[in-house]
Amino acid sequence: MCGFIGFSDNPGDDKKSVLERMMNRIIHRGPDMGGTFTDDGIALGFRRLSILDLSEAGAQPMANEDESVVVVFNGEIYNFRELRSELEAKGHHFHCGADTEVLVHGYEEYGTEIVKKLRGMYAFVIWDAKAKRMFGARDIFGIKPFYYYPIPDGSGLIFGSEIKAFLEHPRFEKAVNENALRPYLTLQYSATDETFFKGVYKLPAGHYFTYENGCLSIERYWECRFEPQERPFEQCADELDEVIHESVAAHRIADVKVGSFLSGGVDSSYIAAVLMPDKTFSVGFDYHKFNETNYAAELSEKLGIENHRKLITADECFDAFSDIQYHMDEPQSNPSSVPLYFLAQLAAEDVTVVLSGEGADEIFAGYEWYADTPPMAKFKKLPLGLRRAAASAAKKLPYFKGKNFLLKCSERPEDYFFGQALVFPDSEAESILQPAYRRGTSAHDLALRFYSRVPDEDEVTKKQYLDMNMWLPGDILLKADKMCMAHSLELRVPLLDKKVMEFAETVPVDYRIRGGETKAVMRHAANKCLPDEWANRPKKGFPVPIRYWLREEKYYNIVKEHFTSDYAAVFFDTAALMKLLDDHYEGRAANQRKIWTVFTFLVWYKRFFIDEK
Repeated sequence: MCGFIGFSDNPGDDKKSVLERMMNRIIHRGPDMGGTFTDDGIALGFRRLSILDLSEAGAQPMANEDESVVVVFNGEIYNFRELRSELEAKGHHFHCGADTEVLVHGYEEYGTEIVKKLRGMYAFVIWDAKAKRMFGARDIFGIKPFYYYPIPDGSGLIFGSEIKAFLEHPRFEKAVNENALRPYLTLQYSATDETFFKGVYKLPAGHYFTYENGCLSIERYWECRFEPQERPFEQCADELDEVIHESVAAHRIADVKVGSFLSGGVDSSYIAAVLMPDKTFSVGFDYHKFNETNYAAELSEKLGIENHRKLITADECFDAFSDIQYHMDEPQSNPSSVPLYFLAQLAAEDVTVVLSGEGADEIFAGYEWYADTPPMAKFKKLPLGLRRAAASAAKKLPYFKGKNFLLKCSERPEDYFFGQALVFPDSEAESILQPAYRRGTSAHDLALRFYSRVPDEDEVTKKQYLDMNMWLPGDILLKADKMCMAHSLELRVPLLDKKVMEFAETVPVDYRIRGGETKAVMRHAANKCLPDEWANRPKKGFPVPIRYWLREEKYYNIVKEHFTSDYAAVFFDTAALMKLLDDHYEGRAANQRKIWTVFTFLVWYKRFFIDEK
């Protein structure tokens, strides 16, 4: 729902005209209406996608009675009715039915502590006119984006839902962050707090900020802590099913049409079976073995739901790819962002809100990386001290067959696990980069920041914790928000709910991974609504046939044009890039992920720094 922008400085131009230009950049986030607010020291702009209280009364920026507290807010507060009743009992008066107003009066009553009472997905900024202070926050998972740019001379702050809006501010200096490229090549997404735009930062999930007298302060207000509680497996599954039903009920509240994304996997299938919407939406590729929409159609038929499907062509994907990277704001080479863009486009033809299954893999341990393979399970019967000694010795040696196996059996994910993507190993990333772009923090060191906060957890929990702090907000949720909002579609993720998370923190690790089965207790809960075939289907992600596309001359030449360009030579050894491409094209290697990751960056760079001067 919606998008906002703002700034605290004097831009040197008319504030209203700067606001309008910035708002127009994000009109896709809110095509229904726009609004502005200016005061001494603040300018706020808002684009609205109407979901709750469709009247003008729900418009933003929204203020209290004397305009001493003003808010711009992107997201949904799912417990707003309870909060409203609580605030009304304390004497606050409400003028509309929108959830936004609980932020206004909640801040009046509780100050910054209001964030600890919120259940929802959100990014917001509150202007406290009496204190001349800004206060803002981002939800606990990072479902909604929030960017900020301290103006280099210290004169103010620019902020908003999307970076592209900053391009319209006369004090914004557009430049590439030299330190972002190295970790991106390994992880496939922007993994540092500073974005690919130099000086632009992401407010981390579960954090709030205050900005007063030119001083920015950021604080963490929520932290994931797994504290397992023992009870029978069946009881745990029953409790989880109840929690998910309640979350879906909370997430379906809207004054517009609500549908559901549906793939062949357990997560989206479970949500669709609980929600029972009028329509589900699915996409696949017109390429052999890359169309799983038949699973979605079959389940929809069993549930009595209308399923809308689309098959995407390679030409459509390449034609839209520049627009996709524009909407992403930063390069993001997860191939699934491409079908997600078309899935959102399909759904937006019929509904304004969709529910989806993101988050289950992180909070219930659904990735195959979390589980031991049979050879690992057998090797782990050896004493831990012996295994760690072998892994320690292996770390000091050059790569050899079996090195990764020994590291994984040490039960120290800090040594080998940096998240769900591992495209270019660090040494290989450095070898293709020009010297000026080799300085970025390694994926290993980025991961250690989070591992150091959970030193005593078991290895599965450590991996989940890392993915919840890096992969989930940096990849999964970012592309979900940006690809859906590109088509003015609100995505809701009921598995990433505060109450669902509180339950997930109590699930024993052997209920998450059970006999090699991932997210075991969630599958068992889902089986109460779904046939066995859907509840137990192995995770496949969102497969995209880039391996085959890049062996077709037409698409090889599209990528080659970027790899051999003058701008590619600024960042890369272009001969090394062409070797990756040619080896793949001629069948000597399977380099599709590496090629796609570099190609994505170059498409992004061309769009923002060449096509748009």
